Amino acid sequence: MRISTLRPLTGAVSLLAALAFLGHAHAADRYADRPETQQFINEMHERHGFDKDALTFIFRRAQYLPSVIKAISPPRDPVAVRSWQRYRGRFIDPVRIKAGIAFWERHRESIRAASERYGVPEEIIVGIIGVETIYGRNTGSYQAVSALSTLAFDYPRRAELFRGELENLLLMAREQGRDPLDYQGSYAGALGLPQFLPSSVRNYAVDFDGDGQIDLLNSPKDAIGSVARYMQMHGWESGAPVAVRAAVGTDANLVPLLANDINPAFDATALASHGVRAASGETPAGKAAFVELVTPGEDSEYWLGYQNFYVITRYNRSSFYAMSVFQLGEAVKAAREAAVTARR
Repeated sequence: MRISTLRPLTGAVSLLAALAFLGHAHAADRYADRPETQQFINEMHERHGFDKDALTFIFRRAQYLPSVIKAISPPRDPVAVRSWQRYRGRFIDPVRIKAGIAFWERHRESIRAASERYGVPEEIIVGIIGVETIYGRNTGSYQAVSALSTLAFDYPRRAELFRGELENLLLMAREQGRDPLDYQGSYAGALGLPQFLPSSVRNYAVDFDGDGQIDLLNSPKDAIGSVARYMQMHGWESGAPVAVRAAVGTDANLVPLLANDINPAFDATALASHGVRAASGETPAGKAAFVELVTPGEDSEYWLGYQNFYVITRYNRSSFYAMSVFQLGEAVKAAREAAVTARR
């Protein structure tokens, strides 16, 4: 059975609208005319029963976006721009902390409920949404179909990944009864307050406000619950540590520890054998990664990142990112508690 994919794009009215649009579209802007897009359309029809005409109409409206390629391309000299202090300064600042307090107060019941249901600390939920979008202030202005088409068909190094996300966007739109051309997000096609890629929306997002639909843009409750569930499903350990400062001995052998990257592979005995321990003197139980946060011209910061630190990197595979989420959450929590104390 052929499944008509999108309610706004079915029937004679849709076909007439498509013909009218095609009369004005410039050939250079038409993804639908490209062989690789036609192959994708055929695959979507064969695997998922999408209507070919409806998909062709969508891809005739999708635009190549040079700014997307520029935004996602690695810097020419990545070493020169890698600075923990500069990165940290983008996310742990008075504006974001103040916005975090307001967000937490406004949605404290939902944040508490999500924390209790999924075992993820409230400050981690708050930290992720703050780092991602400043609590909904910056959710992205790119049309998701165009951004993902640009990456799927004009960014070869990661084309397979983004074709998968484009596929998931179309499936998600069908499941939600929405026109895929309506979604807006980041240059990479990430959506809503928590900036979930379409595959993550379909796999991890929840209807936390109970209104019968998932809306990560207009429902903070859905965003809050979805972030917590994402963390839980990626292995969050309730009540376990995230990260602690590391103390490094003068004769420490750090090379084998750093070669492990962000995987929590070393217990306290292994760390001690390399001259590393928790700065507090009490190393938490469990295995940890040895994390170096580099700032050119300054001493590196050294941390022990546990399983929960690793889970945060499932959101974004970066120790800088995970530490920013952790520290922003801690900063907002401390500022909120101080404000409560001051009011007493």
